[in-house]
Amino acid sequence: MMKYVQKLGRSLMLPVAVLPAAAILMGIGYWIDHDGWGEGNVVAAFLIKAGASIIDSIPILFAVGVAYGMSKGKDGASALSGLVAFLVITTLLKTDSVALLQSIDVENVNPAFKKIDNAFIGIISGLIASVMYNRFSHVKLPDFLAFFSGKRLAPIMSAVAMLFVSAVLFFVWPLVYGALVSFGTGISGLGSVGAGLYGFFNRLLIPTGLHHALNAVFWFDTIGINDIGKFWDGSGTKGVTGMYQAGFFPIMMFGLPAAALAMYHTAKTTRRKQTASLMLAAGFAAFFTGVTEPIEFAFMFLAPALYLVHAALTGLSLFIAATFKWTAGFGFSAGFIDFFLSSRLPLANNPLMLIVQGLVFAVIYYFLFRFLITTFDLKTPGRGDDEDYDEQELENDVQTENKFTNMAAKIHDGLGGNDNITSIDFCATRLRVEVKDMDAVDQKKIKSTGVPGINVVGPQSIQVIVGTSVQFVADEIEKMRK
Repeated sequence: MMKYVQKLGRSLMLPVAVLPAAAILMGIGYWIDHDGWGEGNVVAAFLIKAGASIIDSIPILFAVGVAYGMSKGKDGASALSGLVAFLVITTLLKTDSVALLQSIDVENVNPAFKKIDNAFIGIISGLIASVMYNRFSHVKLPDFLAFFSGKRLAPIMSAVAMLFVSAVLFFVWPLVYGALVSFGTGISGLGSVGAGLYGFFNRLLIPTGLHHALNAVFWFDTIGINDIGKFWDGSGTKGVTGMYQAGFFPIMMFGLPAAALAMYHTAKTTRRKQTASLMLAAGFAAFFTGVTEPIEFAFMFLAPALYLVHAALTGLSLFIAATFKWTAGFGFSAGFIDFFLSSRLPLANNPLMLIVQGLVFAVIYYFLFRFLITTFDLKTPGRGDDEDYDEQELENDVQTENKFTNMAAKIHDGLGGNDNITSIDFCATRLRVEVKDMDAVDQKKIKSTGVPGINVVGPQSIQVIVGTSVQFVADEIEKMRK
């Protein structure tokens, strides 16, 4: 199960890698025109819309990325299946469709369906699409339906599967969403303890997208709290209004960037360069704009226990800020831009203490994350088993097409050829091969190609460690199998 979750985490790395750039674009645009969000400045509008086109599409990016990453063969048809699955469920369960199905006015549709386009639905769509692709991409239909055989069948079956999923969520989703709203209403009267609980569950629900239900209770006017609105218009109570926002600043500006630094320092030496490129951009985006998804999604599935620690620390941060009545607010997210702007508002109370708190949390995050990662060998970015490779690995920039072809041919023969190979896949650096007979595998022939190593992981499972050029070798072997 853990390996499955970690594979899911690796599948998310492709869409996650584009988020920091989007966050920075939106942050700069908001900095230029923080009141009008682009209405008063063309450049700000351009930047905000450019960044939002990606940030607002996280669910669909996850659907495509998960479907592609979790499928065998990493074929474009699997990504298309993820897109189809996501479009089916979000179209069937959008407010207009639900109103039609229930024969009611759109205004009377359960508000839960306004949030059906979320990261959880994207991940579920991707997972189901990958299952459909793995199951049906090699199915041959009768001659009169032959056009729809194989890879073309995968998106079709994904659409069919999502009909049943949509039917289930039609009844289940409002119950889950409503329960979270009721929960939020219940803890709203607990003062600083309630703020801490809110912070904890806010982070805990990020992977599902259901944090929006809690946010509606505390940030907006669902039950009269309206923490964001009252803070910015000055109609709240100094030292109280903003308590559901302030504690996020130490986490987003300091804690998570420090966690990113810890993950970089604990990455394997051969993976630090790649890890640094992601963590530097993600850390800057978190500090400057308050957008933390690039960091959080980088480890929440790879190391879920670590994410639980992060959620607990977020809750603690909100509890501390609320207890001491240190307040600041945000209109976009809890980054430097909003901190700078909100610290001048009448209801801001000792906002500089949030900086002090943030520096303390940075130390806590860095050393706690580093200790947990190394002690329990958590598979954060740059530490996964599938990312191992030797210093002797073959670099892409010195390879030629003929060399890839020659290497693939020798590996193919060493594995026993088409008669012995039942399936072949690849990850970051390794070929993952299923064979009929391990005795038919000639490891010496495979090693003669100069690959760093071979790992036999089961009676019919073998991994050939190629290096970062693995995709090109795998492509050549696939050509030989056709």
